[in-house]
Amino acid sequence: MNNTTGRILIAGTASGCGKTSVVCALLRAFQKRGLSLAACKCGPDYIDPLFHERILGIPSENLDLFFHTPKVQRRLFQKHGEGKDLVVAEGVMGYYDGLRCSDPEGSTSEIAAALNLPVVLVLPCRGMGHSVLPLLKGYLDYERTRQVRAVVFNGMTGRTYGQLAPVAEAWLAKEGYDVRLAGYFPILPKAALPGRHLGLLLPGEVESLEKKLDLLADQAEQTLDLDLLYRIAKEGTDAGDREDLLMETGKSAGTVRPPVRIAAAKDEAFCFYYKDNLELLRELGCEILYFSPIHDMALPDGTEGILLSGGYPELYAEELAKNKGIRQDIFKSLAAGMPCLAECGGFLYLKEELEAEDGNFYPMTGFLEGRGYRTESLGRFGYVTLEAKSDLVYLRQGETIRGHEFHYWDCTENGSRCRAVKPDGKRNWDCVEQKEAVFAGFPHISYDSCPDFAKRFVKVCLERRKT
Repeated sequence: MNNTTGRILIAGTASGCGKTSVVCALLRAFQKRGLSLAACKCGPDYIDPLFHERILGIPSENLDLFFHTPKVQRRLFQKHGEGKDLVVAEGVMGYYDGLRCSDPEGSTSEIAAALNLPVVLVLPCRGMGHSVLPLLKGYLDYERTRQVRAVVFNGMTGRTYGQLAPVAEAWLAKEGYDVRLAGYFPILPKAALPGRHLGLLLPGEVESLEKKLDLLADQAEQTLDLDLLYRIAKEGTDAGDREDLLMETGKSAGTVRPPVRIAAAKDEAFCFYYKDNLELLRELGCEILYFSPIHDMALPDGTEGILLSGGYPELYAEELAKNKGIRQDIFKSLAAGMPCLAECGGFLYLKEELEAEDGNFYPMTGFLEGRGYRTESLGRFGYVTLEAKSDLVYLRQGETIRGHEFHYWDCTENGSRCRAVKPDGKRNWDCVEQKEAVFAGFPHISYDSCPDFAKRFVKVCLERRKT
């Protein structure tokens, strides 16, 4: 990325304040204007980036200062935006919500500062008038680095905005804030994005999604100042120098050889992958082959390793159970020593049984003992650092790798090969199973936080090729 690439971050006051709708509106609107775009999501979220990908046709990038050092995150961000006219990033939760309640470390505000991103603050204004201004003042005064450059009033009517906008602009100028009004966004019931227990429905599940996206874009053209937002985006500049990404993260491109064929589950039930994880594997010489545990009867030809991601296997437990062919193929491959990384939903797929949303239990692959079952609340939610309690296939004793947990389902056997520790150090628990060359558990892990983990995975795949 160079300084001709615009970059802007859409932040909010809380989860559910309208960030995703505004971001989707901007992406589709700027796309219709003919701009070349890339998108990002702050934090470890998987679902919002799938909406970005649906609009743009390319994967979205996660921006995460728990998984990456600021230096590494800058390199990844620059690479992601290379050759684009504009990068639109979406914040996570409230602007100052991070690793813990005591400070904003790891929050959207910290990411904006680390990457020098101009910020547009989305304020939920339904049922409010003049009270919007003291709310805005609190957010602006609390910020140390002054990244907020514009504000959008969300859930506001045109009539209210017409009365409030001149008052707000005069107040911002009087108070000395270098912040501009970028318009308002009314409530659009026909463009609402429905959700469920882990967040929004997946893009493929939203009825008439393309129509909804067009409605959002049309509204953005009418009531948001897109020209102003693009000018603000062009004010952003690269933060830091341009060191080689592979050198900075400890990656190596490897030697010339046939690519390692990695089968990655991707369908209605499994779809949560970090773009950076897959890119690291590719840089280490892997070819990613997508397959469907629901629809395909066997693993792709020549598979040398398997990735089983998170997703919603509980919604498709019956369909997964009916595909006995691929369940048996995966079981036999893993029993023969094929390397596999499985997390969250993929971890549950390796168990003997899984409870579906209808309360019935269905057979899974059965490679690991135990059954997955539904709970009534989030289990072990949030960021964790995993430390190996002994030497494992991909992680050595005492080594750490970082991850995130977010699940309503639990399991009777969660493993004990690693110790998971919360960022504040006040809570910890055992997790992760290893059997043969399978590393499996609930945490979604970031390979970049321990590149040797990914390198060992590829090495084990290559060693099996030689035997």
